[in-house]
Amino acid sequence: MSPETATPLTQEQKIDARLDAWVSTEGKPFASPEIAGAYRARAQRYADVCRLRVPDRVPTIATTGDLQQHMMGVTLADYFYDYPKAVAAAIAFYDKFPLVEYFPFSNFQPGPVFDKVQYQLYRWPGAQLGPNQGYQYVEGEYMAADEYDELIRNPEAWLLRTYWPRIMPGLKGLAGFPSLLGSLELPFVPFFFAGIGSPQVTEALETMLEASRLTGEFNAHMGQLIGTAMFAKGLPVTLGGFSKAPFDFLGDTLRGTRSVMMDLFRRPAKVLAACEAITPLAVKMAVDAAVNSGVPFAFLPLHKGADGFMSDADFAKFYWPSLEATLRGIVAQGVIPMMFVEGGYNTRLAHMAEAGLPAGTTAWMFDQTDMAKVKKFIGPWAAIGGNVPGSLFQTGTPAEMRAYVRDLMETCKPGGGFWMSPGVVLDHATEENFQAWLEAGVEFGAY
Repeated sequence: MSPETATPLTQEQKIDARLDAWVSTEGKPFASPEIAGAYRARAQRYADVCRLRVPDRVPTIATTGDLQQHMMGVTLADYFYDYPKAVAAAIAFYDKFPLVEYFPFSNFQPGPVFDKVQYQLYRWPGAQLGPNQGYQYVEGEYMAADEYDELIRNPEAWLLRTYWPRIMPGLKGLAGFPSLLGSLELPFVPFFFAGIGSPQVTEALETMLEASRLTGEFNAHMGQLIGTAMFAKGLPVTLGGFSKAPFDFLGDTLRGTRSVMMDLFRRPAKVLAACEAITPLAVKMAVDAAVNSGVPFAFLPLHKGADGFMSDADFAKFYWPSLEATLRGIVAQGVIPMMFVEGGYNTRLAHMAEAGLPAGTTAWMFDQTDMAKVKKFIGPWAAIGGNVPGSLFQTGTPAEMRAYVRDLMETCKPGGGFWMSPGVVLDHATEENFQAWLEAGVEFGAY
C-alpha cells in the first residue's frame, strides 16, 4: 500500500508503509531466492534499527568516499569520467569484501555534466585537479550581503536568476528568464514565450538540455551499478534523498563561512529569515528524491553546528530551529532523515533531546561525539551510529579495530536502535583494518 494512494495515513503509517515497500522483495528481479532473502534480512535489520526495535544483529554500514578507487587500483578521475571502469571497480570491491551488506556509496560523479555547465563551486579530479586528487570545495561569498532580501522574498527565483549564472557560467542566460506570472493569462503568454526565446535564455536552456542528456548517460551506469548491488549481491540502498540544515545551505555555499559568521552579529534577523525561507525547500528536496527513488531515507550532512563553531546559545538560536523544522517536515511525509553529525556535538546533545522529536523517526551518524552521551540523550528516541575513527582504519591495527568495535557495541548496542559505521566518509583504509572492522561487526553485533 503506497503512502500516496492510501489516504489519510498518519505520520507513523506513512513511515511504516515506505519501509515495508523498501524491505519487500516482491516483484524485484533478484538473481536468486537466496539473494532475495539476504536483501530482505539486511533491509529489515536496518528498518528495525531506525524504528528503535531490536534486530537480530547490529547492521554494519560502510560509508565510503574514495576508498573503492584506492583499493581497486583505479584513479579518482575514473569515477568522474570513465563510467564503465568505475562500475567494474565498484563491483570488484563488493566481490573483494563479501561482508559488505549495504550499498556503499562512493564519489562516483558525472564529470561531463559539471564541465558542460562550467560549475565553479568545486574542483574535481580529471578536470582542474590531478587524476588522484580528491574533489575540493571552493569557499567563497557567492551571495552578497545586500541580496538577503531577494533570497528571503523568493528563494527559487533568486537561485535561478542570480545564483545559477554566478556559479555556472554556462547558464548565465538564466539571468534573463522571464517571470512566471507572464504565463497566467492568455494575453500575457506570447510575451512570456518571447522572453524564453531570447538568444541568451535559449542558449542556457539548450545547455541545460545537454547537461540533462549527459546526466542520463551517467544515470544509466549508476543504475547498472545499483542494480548489480541490489539484485545480484543483495545490498540494500540506504540513502534515497539528500538535503542539509537550512543554516548550512546559507553558510556553506551562499554566504560562505566567514561571511555567515559575521552576519550572526551584523544582520541576525536576516539570517533567521533566510533559514526560515529555505526550510520548505530543504524539506521538499529531501522528500521528493526519497519518494522518487523508493528509498525512504534522506541524508543530511551537518556542517556548521559542531561544538566550537558557534556558541551553544547561537546554536539554539540560529542553527537548531530551522533544522528541527526541516526534520519534522521530512518525517511528516514518511521519510526518515539520517543526519551525518560531523565534528563533535557533545555540548549540543541535551538541547537536541529537549526538542521532543518523535521517537523512531530519525537517524544520527556521529563523528567525534562521546557515544555514551549519545546513547543517553539521543538513543531513547532516535537511531544512532557511526563514531569508528577514520584514523583507526588507516593507521591502527586489526587488533585495535576489534577492541574499538567491541567497546562501542557494549556502549551502544543494548536495547537496539544502533548501527555500526565509520564516523567519517572513508577515503583511506588498509585492507586488513577494513576487513577486521567488518568481521568485528558480525562477531560483536549479535543480540
